[in-house]
Amino acid sequence: MPFATIGSDECYYEITGQGPPLLLVTGLAGVASYWNPNIEALSRHFTVISYDHRGTGRSTRSEQAYSVELLTDDLIDLMDALGIEMVSLIGHSTGGAIGQVFGARYPERLARMVLYASWASLCPQMMLCFDLRRLLLQGHGKEGYHRASPVFLYPPQFVSDEWPRLKRDMAAAIASSTTETILDARIEAVISFNGLGYLPKISAPTLVLVAKDDILTPPLCSEELARNIPGATLQVLSYGGHAVSVCEPETFNQAVLTFLLGGHALPGSTMKAAS
Repeated sequence: MPFATIGSDECYYEITGQGPPLLLVTGLAGVASYWNPNIEALSRHFTVISYDHRGTGRSTRSEQAYSVELLTDDLIDLMDALGIEMVSLIGHSTGGAIGQVFGARYPERLARMVLYASWASLCPQMMLCFDLRRLLLQGHGKEGYHRASPVFLYPPQFVSDEWPRLKRDMAAAIASSTTETILDARIEAVISFNGLGYLPKISAPTLVLVAKDDILTPPLCSEELARNIPGATLQVLSYGGHAVSVCEPETFNQAVLTFLLGGHALPGSTMKAAS
């Protein structure tokens, strides 16, 4: 399994396809497997890099304070380890917050960006959702936390249609979960983040993408992003909740590929294997 050394820690990553590099940055769960419904379509056009965040999956489970800025530093370290000078990026939720910091701090390294189901400042709906998730974690441990995740991620119709699969996914998430202290520290990173100061500094072409029925990062959060990022485009999909890339992968793939490939030649980049 491929790992990149980031400081004293190890970061698990996967690379698929050929073409300009496209970095997929997952949300709060942090694991690369979130993108499994999308990898095949995206890798027809790009060298797709996905990875497990610090503290999650097969990466080092660092017991420490977390912040979006720390996770952005990890992303830069991963790019450097792989010899990637410039990427396009799709960031989901917390991954979109990482994208905001990345785009503002390292504009020369970002070609194009999709901020998907993300936010810059917490609205009351987001705060309510994360307060509830934290209470579940504190009161019922990681089992209660993961069992509740479908409520926040998926539309009711998808939960009903895919219930046997979702039960298996919940069991797998509980079995492979990171520690409760890391889960709580990552929630704190979300609650503490405010990206409004980063948005005006983003110069890369940016698509802000959200589903109309997203209850965790509702469309008003994406509207705020699009208003404050120069030249950003907002696209609202009709269905898919907070995880439209999972619920409606063909719709999601078409939307992001239309943007990423739409009449623009993306800069290429050479890559080297991590040592």
